[in-house]
Amino acid sequence: MDITEQTTVNIKQAVPFFIVKDMETSLKFYTEKLGFTVATDWTPRGKIEWCWLKRDAIAIMLQEPQKHDHPAFVGEAPGKGISICFQCVDALALYHEFTAKGVEIREPFVGNNLWVVAFDDPDGYRLDFESPTDVPEETRYSEWVK
Repeated sequence: MDITEQTTVNIKQAVPFFIVKDMETSLKFYTEKLGFTVATDWTPRGKIEWCWLKRDAIAIMLQEPQKHDHPAFVGEAPGKGISICFQCVDALALYHEFTAKGVEIREPFVGNNLWVVAFDDPDGYRLDFESPTDVPEETRYSEWVK
């Protein structure tokens, strides 16, 4: 069968998988500050060692490194150089929600016709929450709200 003849969707979702230094810290950050919920978890030794978190139409997975994990996953900065871009209806609403819960966020700005709300999680993974806008490029939030 030719690939163009395929009538059903095969690949349905890409889910970022973050190796985290401390599961308790990361779970608290994602659930209490960003509003994710635990959809599935794995607790082979009485505590969560892996989990699937959801919020709206997105998901992420978290796992603490195991002794047998590849050395690339057990370094001091697992998130260095990794950025996940979440496409949203209203990134600025999330900016207000997250900062009200104590998340430290760089000032939102417009880039590529998107409001960009960017910050790092406890392991250094950069999280970008973005939404379309017609505000001019490189506008900072503080300039726009005047």
